[in-house]
Amino acid sequence: MFQKEIYIERRKVLKEKVGEGLILLFGNDESSMNYADNTYHFRQDSTFLYYFGIQHPGLAAVIDIDNDKEIIFGNDYTIDDIVWMGPQPSIADRAVQCGVSTVFPMKELASVVERSKKIHFLPLYRPENKIKLLELIDVAPKDVANTYSLELVKAVVSQREIKSQEEIEQLHQAVNVSVDMHIAAMKFARPGMTEAQVAAEIHKVALAAGGNIAFPIIATKNGQTLHNHFHGNTIKEGDLFLVDAGYENELCYSGDLSSTFPVSKKFTPEQKDIYEISLAGHEAAISALELNKPYKKAHIAAATTIFDGLKAMGFTKGNAMDAFEAGAHALFFPCGTGHMMGMDVHDMEDLGEVWVGYDGQPKSTQFGLKSLRLAKPLRAGHVFTIEPGIYFIPELIDLWRGQDKFNDFINWEKVDSYRNFGGIRNEEDFVMTESGVQLLGKPKPKTLEEVETLR
Repeated sequence: MFQKEIYIERRKVLKEKVGEGLILLFGNDESSMNYADNTYHFRQDSTFLYYFGIQHPGLAAVIDIDNDKEIIFGNDYTIDDIVWMGPQPSIADRAVQCGVSTVFPMKELASVVERSKKIHFLPLYRPENKIKLLELIDVAPKDVANTYSLELVKAVVSQREIKSQEEIEQLHQAVNVSVDMHIAAMKFARPGMTEAQVAAEIHKVALAAGGNIAFPIIATKNGQTLHNHFHGNTIKEGDLFLVDAGYENELCYSGDLSSTFPVSKKFTPEQKDIYEISLAGHEAAISALELNKPYKKAHIAAATTIFDGLKAMGFTKGNAMDAFEAGAHALFFPCGTGHMMGMDVHDMEDLGEVWVGYDGQPKSTQFGLKSLRLAKPLRAGHVFTIEPGIYFIPELIDLWRGQDKFNDFINWEKVDSYRNFGGIRNEEDFVMTESGVQLLGKPKPKTLEEVETLR
């Protein structure tokens, strides 16, 4: 945990932003895999962590703005629990560490909540917390999405999106370990291994550093599938291998990096050409980042640079900006350039992309552009990823070619000749400062020469 004064100040600011009523925040419970005592790895809710810092299941909290009270609710472990888990701090002992002096058993939560006329709660992603809300204030799970407090969402986003110096230090550390995970994969992978063996090597680095992975590891020879969590293939000479993996440290701050490298010791000439174009798009996005300017500029820079690079190879034709506005670039780049990052690897995504990434402005509905999770102006303290890529997706190629789509921008015969190429991306993490953008953590190997040296 941070020093308790940090949590006290965060809650003070939240009360000022929301103004009145009672703020109800749920922590997460243990979640069973296949029977009650066999649980998944526990991860506390990030907003609960932000304001209270307690990494422990079965908690809830209220911040009573009108009466200036803060209460944590939870049940201490019984002797039966301690026999299995060893001695544990009491809920009161945990609460003191974040500056809360009032602790009640969970059964008291209902009586405290029912006395409030105005209750603020966030959108809920855990089914058990939706059930708790139903029991407390009679809001059905299906109605949570229409009844959560928008005032609370805006207040939380406005606080959590600007990272403090203490948070930036945690993020540097998380990204440093994430870089080590990627270097381990580049050094370890060899023809004849399975994807699972490489994934295990990546995971080992995270566990040895004292934390865990920030999200399920992507380690695949089929990089054209953007979120490919299957690890059952055997890799061979000539394959490209894509890794998307990050470290989550003990305070739950995350790194999020991607790398692509050859299973052979060297890239093939075709792989080099596409890799260089992808990397040019990556660097163009970084160069487009400016304080108080929309992040969407970086996305446009990446997309048009990639389009022009592919045009030089004969894959595309026409004006890059025209192609972007039409959506033709999304044949090769059907996702966004990046997203906010912090305690959540996709920071605050449970609170709604339209508020986290767009300041309430509507998102595009165009294929590809609708997947851009961040578009708003970048302020000092914003932490985000840059991760454009180039993907040859056979199913998308066949669909759009069969529809005679984008014939003015795409040379379909050339594209079809690369239909089994796969996918490439690099990803790095950045913080915006008053003096410009800064890389988080140590540099990740990403040039052709740096990658091949490790191979």
